[in-house]
Amino acid sequence: MVRRPKIVVEPPGPKARELIEIDRQYLSPALTRTAPLVGYEAEGVWVRDPDGNEYLDFGSGIAVTNVGHRHPRVVETVKREVDRLIFVNSCDFYTIPQVHLAKKLTEITPGSFKKRVFFVNSGTEAVECGIKATRYYTQRYYFVGFINGFHGRTMGSLAFTTTSPAARRRFQPMMPGVVHAPYPYCYRCPLGHKEGYPECGLACLDYLENEILGHVAPPDEVAGILFEPVQGAGGYIVPPAEWVRGLRKIADEHGIVLMDDEVQAGMGRTGRWWAIEHFGVEPDVVLISKAIAAGFPFGACVAKAEILEWGPGAHENTLGGNPVLASVALTVIDIIEKEGLLENARKVGEHMIKRLKEMQERHEIIGDVRGIGLMVGVEFVKDRRTKEPATKERGKIVQEAFKKGLLLLGAGKSSLRLAPPLVITEEEADVGLDILEETIKEVAGS
Repeated sequence: MVRRPKIVVEPPGPKARELIEIDRQYLSPALTRTAPLVGYEAEGVWVRDPDGNEYLDFGSGIAVTNVGHRHPRVVETVKREVDRLIFVNSCDFYTIPQVHLAKKLTEITPGSFKKRVFFVNSGTEAVECGIKATRYYTQRYYFVGFINGFHGRTMGSLAFTTTSPAARRRFQPMMPGVVHAPYPYCYRCPLGHKEGYPECGLACLDYLENEILGHVAPPDEVAGILFEPVQGAGGYIVPPAEWVRGLRKIADEHGIVLMDDEVQAGMGRTGRWWAIEHFGVEPDVVLISKAIAAGFPFGACVAKAEILEWGPGAHENTLGGNPVLASVALTVIDIIEKEGLLENARKVGEHMIKRLKEMQERHEIIGDVRGIGLMVGVEFVKDRRTKEPATKERGKIVQEAFKKGLLLLGAGKSSLRLAPPLVITEEEADVGLDILEETIKEVAGS
């Protein structure tokens, strides 16, 4: 029998409520909270709260627990490594796991050229490293980012983040020199082309080349183009392959560094190691975090060797490359390879998209279904003709599904981002999709 969520007391239960009240007193309210879940125990695709409720996880902590919660081999690695060495600062000394992991990352990231690696503690730090290295290497001023992109919240990465005004309000001036071009959000073309791709002729790429580089940022003064191969927080938006290849062509023509933010889309999420592989493009810089260490804070910037061959002291950190977490990352990579999780992501992802498209035919509130592998977006609208975002309805779907034992995450104005652990089975996916459709019926009917 397929396991199902178990709700023993309406969430949040009394123990969860007690913890939530303490949280309200002491933690910063800047933290957005999707649902009143208090995580207590977890394994595989399941999360339990302190009241005994069990939830099916369709979010993986924002695409973090790709190998599942508390994978036995990850737990074993942590126990083994902390018995041997917890910390030696990598900016002054060397550790064995860090060296082995750097070599492995150069092997599995795109590109047959020589690469170097810099280890960090988070996605935004990976982006900051990429920004600094690119500016140092090119000695150029401008960068190009994209509307609706998310790259982090520290001051350099924040200059590229445009998912909502809330992330940018009161933080001016940010890092100067960043200009934004339209991303090919084909369901809602930012340039107003109702006919969509390919009839639009990739107007957004023309806009970048003719308007941004032709009028705003001289291409010979542009250091880098930073983009997500699939926009994450923006709504799991998949661009046309021709657009990604066009970015590579523009970068090559003008000596611009192409920077690939794989923080959310990487580590097997799309059924390949890196989302950009689906488009046949090799970037100059790959930015990695989230799933690389199964929930521990870790990340990396991997780049063409010459980009990261800056002078000693040009960029350092104390905690990057922690030996325990580097060992965890090596274990995660080995799990993905040996357990066939890339293939499982492709197979289960195709199954989920097929079922969701069938739901779309039955429910007018579903405006769009899109995705690659287990990176699946579902966008809700009040009217399919006008495409008015059903933001409140999306929020209610998240809350009501939570009460039924399904953990969902929103993205964009009115989308869900479905990103279960890569270990999920088709049967478990069906359990979650059944709950999702039941919830959609209730919300749309009300």
